[in-house]
Amino acid sequence: MTETTHRHRTPQERAAGGRAARAGVPRSAHAEFTPAADRPDPVDVLEDQSATRLTELVPIRYGRMLESPFRFYRGAAAIMAGDLATTPDSGLRAQLCGDAHMLNFRLLASPERHLMFDVNDFDETLPGPWEWDVKRLAASLAIAGRGNGFRTSERAAVVSGTVRAYRRWMARFARMRTLDVWYARIDADDLYRLLSARLDTKVRRRVTRTIGKARTRDHLQALEKLAHVVDGTLRITADPPLIAPLDTLMPGVERKQLEDQLRNLIERYARTLPADRRTLLAQYRVVDMARKVVGVGSVGTRCWIVLLLGRDDADPLLLQAKEAQESVLARYAGRAEHSNQGERVVAGQRLMQATSDMFLGWERVEGLDGRERDFYVRQLRDWKAIPQADLMTPEVMRLFGRVCGASLARSHARSGDRIAIAAYLGRSDSFDRALVRFAEAYADQNERDRAALAAAVKSGRVSAAQAEPPSR
Repeated sequence: MTETTHRHRTPQERAAGGRAARAGVPRSAHAEFTPAADRPDPVDVLEDQSATRLTELVPIRYGRMLESPFRFYRGAAAIMAGDLATTPDSGLRAQLCGDAHMLNFRLLASPERHLMFDVNDFDETLPGPWEWDVKRLAASLAIAGRGNGFRTSERAAVVSGTVRAYRRWMARFARMRTLDVWYARIDADDLYRLLSARLDTKVRRRVTRTIGKARTRDHLQALEKLAHVVDGTLRITADPPLIAPLDTLMPGVERKQLEDQLRNLIERYARTLPADRRTLLAQYRVVDMARKVVGVGSVGTRCWIVLLLGRDDADPLLLQAKEAQESVLARYAGRAEHSNQGERVVAGQRLMQATSDMFLGWERVEGLDGRERDFYVRQLRDWKAIPQADLMTPEVMRLFGRVCGASLARSHARSGDRIAIAAYLGRSDSFDRALVRFAEAYADQNERDRAALAAAVKSGRVSAAQAEPPSR
């Protein structure tokens, strides 16, 4: 159920509908996870995805996924989508992130230059059961906690605290006026106040440094890292196979064709921007392009970084054009209403985020192989700070999870029936305790799936390569 389907019902009717959903799906029912008897081989699921990706990059993806259970989980959204489809849901829907693991919540910049905390990855976004996002977040925390050596009770405190924050914030949003929900956001000052009030001096200093560092991770810092001057001209620095400028990828004729296609992509994508942003983008010129390997689950999809310059070499803009394929949720939650997968990503991001990148847009282009592919475009880096899960103590992860839970509740409240979801969750901790059990059960499944991939590599069924730590 989305906002458009419940807008004419009274708050009392919506709350009654949420409470009534408990009869069919009790909150305690969300605790269980048992793999379906006909569950696909997890390696087959990954290989199905790899069939549409760049063959030479797929071993990097598998290598990254094998580095740890948490890295595997980051790349296994398609596997979990099938599993989530077998779990109970209340029948209430919202716009989903589709890959709401803990590292997809981070600090980022608003167009007004405010540092915000929000969910940030929307490759899999689609309307669906709101529980799916909450379960993926909960399981990610349990898996990360295991990787850090947390005790069972410590992991339970992290997960239950996160889900409790989601439940309580959804109740708060249920009481708000609609516009107030849309204006709601979590900025860096809110985050600092929450964390500093509960952490010791050493950790507070680390939080302060992280927030300060995020403000330095802008396009100028990215340019310093990713580009250098060649014969008086600024060029993207090669770092194969993770960053490959066009002149290192293919011979001259094909390179020129690809360069023309990417220039055309940037020119045409501008039509999806508001008029003022089109005017801004038109003041830049494209000077170089490169293929970039990003993330874990995205490795093998086509991703290009494009260097543009404005007034001079000290006036750069780095854009990332990333291939958008069909959401892993589509098979289970229904296909997107958008014919362009890039538009699906952009629409979902704008709906879920409090504020989105000012250069966010989409386009469809024809590749050298004659196949049309969808892309979405955004700035490569703009005040982003990715949390470091492996450095978190139980207390830090518990507080971080609470902020993630609050942020996810705000995102779901914008599109879903916040009053019905809040009524379904209620005031008790029944749902919180259920997801603690679910998260641990799914962490077990995640370890089994990773072992299956390791066995496939050992047998030669698939290949894995060592690579540098993933970046976005």
